[in-house]
Amino acid sequence: MADRVFKKISVTGCSTESYEKAIEAAVEKASESLRGLAWFEVKEFRGGLGSNGNIEWQATIDVAFKID
Repeated sequence: MADRVFKKISVTGCSTESYEKAIEAAVEKASESLRGLAWFEVKEFRGGLGSNGNIEWQATIDVAFKID
């Protein structure tokens, strides 16, 4: 069995619905340009408040992908 090596990068997803949707947005966008995604770690939750009272849910995650 060959050794496996991974790299992690941080991305922040945003949603007007929930933290879960913010995480999904971050993973989906990362998967558009990164191959071999293996896992993610939630690093931070926060929210933004719009002038009209709308809440934006934000989740920063580290996504890991296998290095070929």
